[in-house]
Amino acid sequence: MKKVVLVLFLLIIGFLLIYLMLPVLQYGFYAIGMIALVLLFVFFIFSLGISVDNSGKKFKMASMPSKIILIFMGLILAYLTIVPLITTATIFHTSSYQKMIGKVENGQKLSKHIAPISLDKIRVVDQELAYLLGEKIIGSQAALGSQVELGRFSIQKVNNELYWIAPLLHSGFFKWLNNKEGTPGYVMVSATNERDVKLVQEIEGKLLKIKYQPKAYFQSNIHRHIYFNGFASDGLADFTFEIDEKGNPFWVITSFTKEIGFSGKNTTGIVVVDAQTGTIQNYSIKNAPSWVDRIQPAEFIEDQLNNWGELVNGYWNFSNTDKLQITEGLTLVYGQNNKSYWYTGLTSVGSDESAVGFVLVDTRTKETTFYKQSGATEFAAQSSAEGKVQEKGYKASLPIPYNINGIPTYVMTLKDDGGLVKMHAMVAINDYTIVGVGNSMRETLTSFKSVYNMAGNKINPSNVAAKKSIASVIIRIQSDVKNGNSFYYFTIKDYPNIFVGSSQVSSEIPVTIVGDSVKVSFDIDNEQVIDVTSFDNLNLKIK
Repeated sequence: MKKVVLVLFLLIIGFLLIYLMLPVLQYGFYAIGMIALVLLFVFFIFSLGISVDNSGKKFKMASMPSKIILIFMGLILAYLTIVPLITTATIFHTSSYQKMIGKVENGQKLSKHIAPISLDKIRVVDQELAYLLGEKIIGSQAALGSQVELGRFSIQKVNNELYWIAPLLHSGFFKWLNNKEGTPGYVMVSATNERDVKLVQEIEGKLLKIKYQPKAYFQSNIHRHIYFNGFASDGLADFTFEIDEKGNPFWVITSFTKEIGFSGKNTTGIVVVDAQTGTIQNYSIKNAPSWVDRIQPAEFIEDQLNNWGELVNGYWNFSNTDKLQITEGLTLVYGQNNKSYWYTGLTSVGSDESAVGFVLVDTRTKETTFYKQSGATEFAAQSSAEGKVQEKGYKASLPIPYNINGIPTYVMTLKDDGGLVKMHAMVAINDYTIVGVGNSMRETLTSFKSVYNMAGNKINPSNVAAKKSIASVIIRIQSDVKNGNSFYYFTIKDYPNIFVGSSQVSSEIPVTIVGDSVKVSFDIDNEQVIDVTSFDNLNLKIK
């Protein structure tokens, strides 16, 4: 009878441990071994039949320890210690770790990979600001503020527009208990316009209920829901909240295996869960829905890139010859054909401010391209932008790389102590001393191009194919003063755009009038207002 009770007790303890810890039932994961060891240890203690004698001072064992139990405990301890050492240690598997990222292609020009972009599509809202704006809109809803909290914001393209998206989550056990059907929706914050903040609570007239989520309990917990529906033997990571093109909410979870013993996490596909109904769909990397932006977790790619750079010449490379390391972590950017990439700079081990190259990793397929060109690290670019307005004490956001008229450029916001955007900054990736700042993105671009053009051949030449020169006649011209600097806007005959320039471009601009014949050169871009790179008034005969 005692044995039956003991077995039942162990089964209950085992079930509770599995239910709470959700161990992966696959070789290479520690949790299942730890649970088995705990259960065997409990069984071992009870099997000894330890009791206290009548004096209460001495312990007695009813039986000797079972050799079988000790053997099993020893095997599990070996599984948790010796096996990982042999199958996982970098010293024994250097080549496998170094090659996990896959084939790394050599790119020719970074600006060719990152598509040109118009100013109104540049990201001006970062994750931190998105959270502040999301908190503000929730706080304005009296019924919501005390019931829910914001989840983690993730960036995503929805109908070709960039948004930060976060679910509303339960703020505690009792809040969940009173609202088991789910939280009422999610928050969308435009990454390009901080005034565009939406609390989405219904789709096509139907109320939203985010039932399955990390802050739910029992079977409504998103991880537990997946685990007990056929995924107990799969590694699961990067639980990301995304919406499809219609706005329907889903959880996108990466499934993975460990390829090098107890390490070497590598993505095998994704699990997509309807946040309202709990419907589960499993996809390979190749067949994943097009609206899913990220399949490869940043954590995996960061580890693989560091191993690729650090182990380039093997494990015993104490002189650090050719060793590379990533700079500031990974940033999600969008390139050609709206593809999303993990972007980071690479520096030589021991270097701080100068990058030897830059890497773009496709967030879906893991295709990796390395651009071997010197430039500024993200930290150096931030410091350069902050130094431009050091008297204001603003802090720069994480730089985002863009293609500005063929110039690889870091774009960032400058924020005050309250986290609000006050100014914008652009820094040339090739040379962090070339900086433009302004109160608006247009003003920042004008300032940046002015500094860039005055730098001459200090950095890589401009893309000739992106330049154009026109000889025409001035139709309108007007000056405008911004931050103490005068800018001149004008139009010319037979060209639809508005041009802008300053006396830094040419001293002839301030004395130009309507009717003058001029020759202007400019970069071809996606803007309605175009910055001129050179200006010549043909009516002025200045010697």
